[in-house]
Amino acid sequence: MSTTPSENTPGATPAFVAEIAGIIVSALNLEMSPSEIDPDGSLFGEGLGLDSIDILEVALVISKQYGIQLRADDEDNTHIFRSLRSLADYVAASRAA
Repeated sequence: MSTTPSENTPGATPAFVAEIAGIIVSALNLEMSPSEIDPDGSLFGEGLGLDSIDILEVALVISKQYGIQLRADDEDNTHIFRSLRSLADYVAASRAA
């Protein structure tokens, strides 16, 4: 069953998007500032350039920190991890649920 927030769910606040960016930078030891991550840019490929191992590491930290479950076999992962904003929106909605 899908747990992706509905279109009616409000998105994450800018502060929460920045918090998730900080988690990504910290978890992956990136040599950049969280503010350098484009909230709407791709996390994969041409965007931030993350790979599946990076995403697993980020998912583990987010799961531990926020008490939500991010599963490798979730059919919505492509959408959830599309961008920093989509990830933050998902985490914010999951915490509110």
